[in-house]
Amino acid sequence: MPRSLTLQRSIVPLHQRKEYIQRLHQRREYYTRTNCSFSVFEEHGLPGAFLEFAEAADAATLAAAHSAAPGAMGESARIYQEVEIR
Repeated sequence: MPRSLTLQRSIVPLHQRKEYIQRLHQRREYYTRTNCSFSVFEEHGLPGAFLEFAEAADAATLAAAHSAAPGAMGESARIYQEVEIR
């Protein structure tokens, strides 16, 4: 079964960075408990520009996790499915 993921882009002002990072810790803990992985990347040349990725083994698991996620994408998240390349 193909893996599924979502992404969210955020621009975080410097004065809000500490609170944002705290929320990321909470999200990572939550997604780990729901059998999902959670990663965050910051653009190298633009501090405060973040991409958050949540991934699961299938779309149903990921959608269920998002529906109850603390301060995350919620049910409106677009779910992308892995494409097998042969």
